[in-house]
Amino acid sequence: MSTKIKCVLLADRHHTLSEGIRVLLQREFQAVVTVADEASLLESAARMQPSVVVADLALTQGESFGWLRRLLARCPELRVIVLSPYDESTVKREAFEAGAAGVVSKFDISSQLVPAVNEVLAGRRYEAPDPVRHGAGGEKKKDQSHSPE
Repeated sequence: MSTKIKCVLLADRHHTLSEGIRVLLQREFQAVVTVADEASLLESAARMQPSVVVADLALTQGESFGWLRRLLARCPELRVIVLSPYDESTVKREAFEAGAAGVVSKFDISSQLVPAVNEVLAGRRYEAPDPVRHGAGGEKKKDQSHSPE
C-alpha cells in the first residue's frame, strides 16, 4: 500500500507531457496540482505549501535554474525534483547546486519519478542511476556515449 501525501505541485509548460505525469503521480499521491509557468509556480508553492514540487528544467526560457533559485528563496523548506531532457552529469550537478533535491531524466519518468518523489519525501537526495542501454544481443550495458575513447 502506497503512502499518501498532501500535495505534489507539478510545473511544466508542455500540456501533453504534464497531463501524463499528473496521471502517473495521481496513482500514488492524494493531490497533484499542475501549473504551466514560473509565476504560477511561485504563487502556488507559497500558497499551497506542497510536500514536493516536480518541475521541468525548461520551465522558463533562458536561464536554466533561475526559476529554481527564486522558488527556493521564496520557499526555502520546499523539496524540488527537476525533470531534465538531458542525462548529463553537468546538468545534474548544476541542479543540485541550485538546490534541487532530485533530478529525473524525462526519458525515465515512468520508472523513476515515483521512486524519486518517495526518496525526496523521506529526506534523501535522488539521483537517477546511470542509464542502461541494451546491446545488439539484448544484453544490458552501461551507457558510454559520453565517455572518452
